[in-house]
Amino acid sequence: MNSMTLRNDVSVADFLAQVEPARRREDAQVMDALFREVTGWEPVLWGTMVGYGRYAYRYESGHSGQSLATGFAPRKARMVVYIMPGYTDFGHILKDLGPYKMGKACLYLGALSKIDLDVLKMLIRAGLDDLATRWEITPA
Repeated sequence: MNSMTLRNDVSVADFLAQVEPARRREDAQVMDALFREVTGWEPVLWGTMVGYGRYAYRYESGHSGQSLATGFAPRKARMVVYIMPGYTDFGHILKDLGPYKMGKACLYLGALSKIDLDVLKMLIRAGLDDLATRWEITPA
């Protein structure tokens, strides 16, 4: 595991209070409330990622580790949302989300004011449900 996937002991509240710029800090508070609502779990920091739940994985190659099940990282340029393991096409949900860019297993969002938060909730739930078909998910 690299340092980005290692859990640390910094409080999520302290981490979120230090997010810059102020606009991103406000969006991070909204994201925290949204993820808590959808997952029912308390967040834990994994490096600079705010994670909800965790799962242990082992690939056929023998590589294994643990990671957050879902979460977000409030970066200066964009909000990064980790909602899916990257195996499933969620285009039918994404079409209604608002502006985003997509990586293999994450979304890059600008201002949350342009995002349909109800659709984001559906996407988080769909990502967790999909992940649970592959690995056991537990609260962090």
